[in-house]
Amino acid sequence: MPAVDHADWLWGWDPTPGIVSVWAEGDGRVHVWRRVGGTLVHEQQTFRPWLLVDRIDGLDARVTTRELAGEGELRFVVRGDDMATLTHAVVRAAEKRRGHSIGHVRDLEDSVLVLPPEEQYLVASGRTYFRDLAFDELRRMQIDLETTGLDPQRDRIFLIALRAPDGEVEILEHADEAKLIGALVERVQALDPDVIENHNLHGFDLPFLDRRAKRCGVPLALGRVGPPGLRQRGARRGAVKDGTSRHIRFVAPGRELIDTLDQVLRHDFASRDLPGHGLKAVARHFGLAGPDREIVRRDRILDIYKEDPERVRRYARADVEEVAGLARLMSGATFALARIAPRRYERLADAGAATGILDPLIVRAYLRAGQALPSHVPGDGTEHAGAALHLFAAGVAHRVVKADVASLYPSLMREYKIGPSRDRLGVMLALIDRLVDERLAAKAAAKALPSGSPERFAHEATSAAMKLVVNSAYGYLGAGGLTRFSDVHAANEVTRRGRETLALMCRELARRGVTLLEADTDGVYFSVPETWTPDDERRAVTEVAALLPRLVQLELEGRYAAMLSHEPKNYALQGYDGTLVLRGVAFRSSRAERFGETFLRTAIARLFAGDVAGVRAAYLDTVLALRRRTISTHDVSSRVRLSKAPAQYFATRTGRQELAYEALLASGRTTWDVGEHVRVYRTARGGGRVLDEHDESDPRDYDVDYYVRILRDNFAARLVRAFSPDDYAAVFADPDQLALFAPPFASIRPILTRVADD
Repeated sequence: MPAVDHADWLWGWDPTPGIVSVWAEGDGRVHVWRRVGGTLVHEQQTFRPWLLVDRIDGLDARVTTRELAGEGELRFVVRGDDMATLTHAVVRAAEKRRGHSIGHVRDLEDSVLVLPPEEQYLVASGRTYFRDLAFDELRRMQIDLETTGLDPQRDRIFLIALRAPDGEVEILEHADEAKLIGALVERVQALDPDVIENHNLHGFDLPFLDRRAKRCGVPLALGRVGPPGLRQRGARRGAVKDGTSRHIRFVAPGRELIDTLDQVLRHDFASRDLPGHGLKAVARHFGLAGPDREIVRRDRILDIYKEDPERVRRYARADVEEVAGLARLMSGATFALARIAPRRYERLADAGAATGILDPLIVRAYLRAGQALPSHVPGDGTEHAGAALHLFAAGVAHRVVKADVASLYPSLMREYKIGPSRDRLGVMLALIDRLVDERLAAKAAAKALPSGSPERFAHEATSAAMKLVVNSAYGYLGAGGLTRFSDVHAANEVTRRGRETLALMCRELARRGVTLLEADTDGVYFSVPETWTPDDERRAVTEVAALLPRLVQLELEGRYAAMLSHEPKNYALQGYDGTLVLRGVAFRSSRAERFGETFLRTAIARLFAGDVAGVRAAYLDTVLALRRRTISTHDVSSRVRLSKAPAQYFATRTGRQELAYEALLASGRTTWDVGEHVRVYRTARGGGRVLDEHDESDPRDYDVDYYVRILRDNFAARLVRAFSPDDYAAVFADPDQLALFAPPFASIRPILTRVADD
């Protein structure tokens, strides 16, 4: 095999700059749009569609074949003039061999590898998006629909906010919905954006717009080529295809349709620091919302529009402005990934890091080297060993240090050359090496540039993108038959090395006099003696780092005044500046009632200050506020994800009723989508009620006793590790017994209890 440049494996090999969109048809026609010096260039090319198969006997003369080198099962590249001819030939040959009919080429499963046409083109050509192009050079448009309701069968669009690539916001309005949709199409064609963005674009706006355009008979020509109308593709998250349980996303050929909800979900999966996933909550969290941001109840928006249309216009204008800011803030990593992975930008936005990014890179590398690919194979029954996770002590600790391990498992894979046994070329390890080097270079370059500069933004985005792919490598190994090069034995070897390394870190830190609190593959939390200085903390970490494998990096990441350790990966931290950080579902969850989280923050801050009487007071104040109903309905409601389809719930309803679904039924809704989120609360009569996210009404008809129990059993219980059993019972005793039992709270002290050997 000839020598290959590993840079080609990561970046591709065609240096064509400025690609902002690619669209390929099954007949071999390819459209490529590039931005060159601020001008859009449209190129048309042709290519021969291809796929990989394990056998070619029985193929007819309308297709051509080429055998790849190596031992992989998928060793034949089959090409045809168009996808229809190609897939028909492959299916017919398989039918002859198997002796039965086959409905679709994908029914051949592991005997074939079929990519979408544009990915075939990108893999074969070595091209990628956005070479030599800055994020701010993209022409990005944001749109937002205001509708009379959520059901496109009976509701309609009455207003559309549109933010042009130059930042100007337009409000489109028309009493005739068909003309309103037509006006949107005209503006999209006139402004010609490369990217169209919104929050929940694929979950609401595009499905609603598609349905209404069809009902109104308006050609929805939002793309740059092809007949009017949106195309469809399968997706992990999006609209539910009619009559199926499949999720789909809409496609406008020549434009990239970006849903900022994807970036928000990806961010929160890693950081777990968002108060919710809705646009308003996220915009407030990141400081994107203005102080006078207009809020309008969804169920009253049409009435308010009739009474005060300017108010709704301000509301819609704020939506697109916030989406623009959110997209710029969070799209950088996906933008950087599009420079390396042979996929469309919009597909990378909702792709998993392992199968959606790492797998295409490996496939491209093998085909570039002319080597056969292995097919997916089931595991041999060997179980994947879990990652190392230790809780050494629970309760309240002071003078806490976090020693961070940067990408432990990928570092061990590099150090000990642990890769998939079927990866004959060593592509995965080569990619990880390149990705780590590129990430470190980008990270260093970013630090040297002014904060907020476009150049720093670009380097930070590249660093984040590389980290995302690097950290997916271990999961890729242990994914069983879900990934092409999975290898549970290699994954378990990485796990074993990880346990050894983590044990070494903990042992050596303990030898230096610290109190271990918690350790996992991200690092170690420990408490230091009262006499230690920050220099002592750094010295301990530096000494232990020198004992670790060469490529494993241990750094002092953070210093904290106090920590409440509840369970592994569930803790509260207080910085020396008083900032409180909650981690883990025990302390923060998108479905948790806000009044409980407010109580927790107050109680934990007082706990860290040693004010146990203040913790008791926070509990009593919250109970009293519930009983007096001074807490709003919104703050007792919870955000619930619907996991059952209507038919599934109705089938079990007689045996077990669930609050969220009963609340929907009580509101008059009999249909909903799996994955939809609703905000519900329990009423004083014991039933459920749906609450709009922006409901201005506040009935406060909630079940007080129920929410007092929630406060005690769900939220106060998070502090159980901070006290002895007797002290905990005293601090959170029934408020009605206060006069009979008055404990000396001044004598109660928070505790730290050892729960595991170090």
